[in-house]
Amino acid sequence: MEILTRVLPANLFRLTTSRLILTNVAHYTRLAEVGKLETPKTTGKYDTGQLILHKVFGYRGVILFPWLARVYDRDATNKKEYAETANPSETGDTLSNVGKEVKGRTHTFYQVLIDTRDAPYIRAQTEAVTFLGNQESSRSLYAIPGLDYVAHDDIIPYTSLERVPLQHELFDKFLMSQSRQRQVSSTKANPPFIAQETLRAWQKKNHPWLELSDVHRETTEGVRVTVIPFYMGSRESQNSAVYWWRYCIRLENLGAQAVQLRERHWRIFSLSGTLETVRGRGVVGQEPVLARHAPAFQYSSHVSLQAPSGHMWGTFRMEREDGYTFDCRIPPFSLESKPDEGSPMSPTPSA
Repeated sequence: MEILTRVLPANLFRLTTSRLILTNVAHYTRLAEVGKLETPKTTGKYDTGQLILHKVFGYRGVILFPWLARVYDRDATNKKEYAETANPSETGDTLSNVGKEVKGRTHTFYQVLIDTRDAPYIRAQTEAVTFLGNQESSRSLYAIPGLDYVAHDDIIPYTSLERVPLQHELFDKFLMSQSRQRQVSSTKANPPFIAQETLRAWQKKNHPWLELSDVHRETTEGVRVTVIPFYMGSRESQNSAVYWWRYCIRLENLGAQAVQLRERHWRIFSLSGTLETVRGRGVVGQEPVLARHAPAFQYSSHVSLQAPSGHMWGTFRMEREDGYTFDCRIPPFSLESKPDEGSPMSPTPSA
């Protein structure tokens, strides 16, 4: 196996041969082996209970369950390698709401539980499931912390050597240790943990709020933007319905020079016929720098419409370290509502 010595973006781990080594983040003086790497899957998908390391953000996690998503990749429509590696179960759907038509291809993503020990060191918001309470008397926004949606290609599987392999308040509620011996000689190793009934019930009950359906990607001058929208529910307001969505955005610098996000410019079109323009400094109160040691940043925000559907698109104004500025395109994406199917199983409301 190739020897890997680079420090991952989160500055938490070093990969050496097949070992996963934890680095003391404060002083970089203590090394402790916490796991052994496994061979990433090039075909098929990972199972519930598989321990993983995020290739970009560097955190430890465990897979809860997979999702199939349509990926609208505006960079890949004319690439030969994309056609060769596309999932044969592709849907063939197209997106043509704004600009050129883009064909969606099916790819596997995973709902992942993040180790709370790593959360403070990653450049991503870790509340990946939000929805509105359905009770008429409630206007609560519910958030489930420590969850992420991870693409198959961003996963590095590993086996933990720690007594407590992952720390999260939901870990013991959702997963239990695999009782039978792992089959070392088998070509398909069993994951160390299996789903409990509470995980299956939670997934089934919360399906409309958990479902990952569309992913949108586009790259401008070496900065790739990935957008994943989620429907959150609706609220009655003065005899009319207000529909809410959450959208998760990941920015990744694929180039050599550091770039900083300075401004955002959104255009939001509603099926009711309105077109809103939003401008502002940074995102979520930050102007993140994307550099080699930390090339990615991920955040979430929310939008509401007085119509059951609409579209969003826009640009980020980016500034390179040499002073050059450019507008990085945010790929257009649809906002589609779903029937509210009863009150979900929810944690304590966050607001």
